[in-house]
Amino acid sequence: MAEAAVLMLEDGRTFRGEQYGAAGTAFGEVVFNTSMTGYQEVLTDPSYTGQLVTMTYPLIGNYGANPEDQESSGPQAAGFIIHEAPPLFSNWRAQESLGSYLERSGVVGISGVDTRALTRHIRSAGAMRGAIAPASGDADALLAQIRTQPEMCGLDLADEVSTHERYVVPAAGDTRYRVMAYDFGVKSHSLQLLAARGCEVTVIPSSTPVSEILARRPDGLFISNGPGDPEAVPHALETIRELAGRDTPVFGICLGHQLIGRAFGAETYKLLYGHRGGNHPVRRLSDGLVEITAQNHGFAVRGSEEGIPGAPDLQVTHVNLNDGTVEGLEHTRHAVFSVQYHPESAPGPHDSRYLFDRFVDEMSRRGLRRADATLDGTDGSAYPSAV
Repeated sequence: MAEAAVLMLEDGRTFRGEQYGAAGTAFGEVVFNTSMTGYQEVLTDPSYTGQLVTMTYPLIGNYGANPEDQESSGPQAAGFIIHEAPPLFSNWRAQESLGSYLERSGVVGISGVDTRALTRHIRSAGAMRGAIAPASGDADALLAQIRTQPEMCGLDLADEVSTHERYVVPAAGDTRYRVMAYDFGVKSHSLQLLAARGCEVTVIPSSTPVSEILARRPDGLFISNGPGDPEAVPHALETIRELAGRDTPVFGICLGHQLIGRAFGAETYKLLYGHRGGNHPVRRLSDGLVEITAQNHGFAVRGSEEGIPGAPDLQVTHVNLNDGTVEGLEHTRHAVFSVQYHPESAPGPHDSRYLFDRFVDEMSRRGLRRADATLDGTDGSAYPSAV
């Protein structure tokens, strides 16, 4: 029989359940994800660092866990909240149950929670600090501990999850392009999709200075997803502007999208409860096509379909059909573009993978421009970008 456990929120509301995964107490921002599958990719996404993740789908763990579905070295979420854990799991790739995977990884979880009531509460009151803890503890002391935890606004978590050493992901087949990828919490699937398109990807720490990137003369710069407040990660902004001015294509997703916005004058702000799941509709403004997207973010770029205040060189390319928030940007003069959602789609639909093809196309065009400039007797550094 599992030990009784509680999920307590900073406003005092408490949900009861049973210990699931590792024993102990876990603190973090309580958020919810609406994906029906892909719980292992969710758990191992570095963007969930510092968060207690609630899965709204009621049955989680039915296909077990395996090494192939990890998006990083292991679980990154601070804790896991589910309604029902199945007694059995079945999948030809499964090597263990989700419960044993969480226990082995030291992730504190809770099952038996009324996740529908919890989700409705967060949607009204907003994402907030909370804790998963044994039910036998002192409730007043736990609430006091919760309220001493740092809030997500102003929190720099990207440096915490970034690689400390540069490493290379080789291209699948012949190397066509050399890409540098800022690791603010990169998911392995993003790197795999770049490699599959002939990119040799050098993954670099979040603290890498612009001089080091310029010295390597990459064909393109990829700016990854990541956790925390984009306002607390100012060190990438100079790099984005510098490479854009040198005609180097820049592609950002999620936190990378927010950093691109801030690099050219936009503001970012915290959403009430964020967007997390694999079913968010996004309209592409160029042709009206609607993409069903995978998302995981608690912050957004301030603006609307009409434009971005303070950033006249940026134009909006995608908007969220649920709430009208900005989901995509591109620079009007440089080959810089970004989306708020996760086109690597792990987990999620594959509607948006074309964006990796666009990045490769931009690098191809840049190569042609540089070749033409060399024939003209120049170094190509002043060649205009075409977006």
